[in-house]
Amino acid sequence: MKENKKMSENEFQMIANRVSAITIFQNAMLSVFKLIAGMVANSNAMISDAIHSASDVFSTIIVVIGVKISSRESDREHPYGHERMECVAALLLSMVLFITGLGIGVQAFQDIVQGNYENLETPGILALIAAIVSIIAKEGMYWYTRHYAKKIDSAALMADAWHHRSDAFSSIGALIGIAGSRMGFPVMDAVASLVIFVFIAKASFDIFRDAIDKMVDHSCDEHTEKEIYDCVMKHEDVLGISLLQSRIFGNKIYVDLEIEVNASYTLEKAHAIAEEIHEDIERNFPKVKHVMIHENPVSHVSDSQNEGE
Repeated sequence: MKENKKMSENEFQMIANRVSAITIFQNAMLSVFKLIAGMVANSNAMISDAIHSASDVFSTIIVVIGVKISSRESDREHPYGHERMECVAALLLSMVLFITGLGIGVQAFQDIVQGNYENLETPGILALIAAIVSIIAKEGMYWYTRHYAKKIDSAALMADAWHHRSDAFSSIGALIGIAGSRMGFPVMDAVASLVIFVFIAKASFDIFRDAIDKMVDHSCDEHTEKEIYDCVMKHEDVLGISLLQSRIFGNKIYVDLEIEVNASYTLEKAHAIAEEIHEDIERNFPKVKHVMIHENPVSHVSDSQNEGE
């Protein structure tokens, strides 16, 4: 059992590292391309979008560090493991994302309020091309990262996936703004930057909320708890369940159980029943890291059960 768990953690680390390396390389190339395009084509929206992509490089580094620390084995100071470090990484990522977006939004708001649109240069065609390339690349990276985030159940990697999606949305805003400016509405370039901020702020809030849920011992979903309940009740020696509680710890689940067993059973037999249930749950629910089971003796059992003894 322990060996399978270790193999799973190795696979977790390998996949996270590969996805993060590809993400860093792509974002670095894309941010340089968009920055050059924005400067050459005189588009503030594209320059803002380039800054957003550059922040992705930093955020992915945060993800790599968080995933690496969270996959460490339990130790004396951290007997429950390090899974919550992934949540810490996701929280840091949400803050970086929001601060980046806020800077873009403030600048865009100032440009709109000042209203000196006649002094603004019309963005060139290169900015338009850069926006289209960015939308395709970032949407592709969103689906790629999301696929592996779900495969290894990584909160930090999923947060990074949404960072890609927010960048794709921001590039759509940049595309609309640049196109509108080229059609004779220069204010659209600044409006596009403001729209980019809204998408970034929404993504950062979603990441923050998900990380907080996993930091405060939030219970797992009702469907999973029902499946665990059914798994326990399949055992013929379990007469009932007095308590079933779950809590999410990073990307893992801890389960507390109180089962009802025949009071005439010996301590050794009651313990054997609990061990069997413990193994069944961990075998059928890979996300469950540990199960704590307490046996409650029940004196009133049916005659058929007594005869079975």
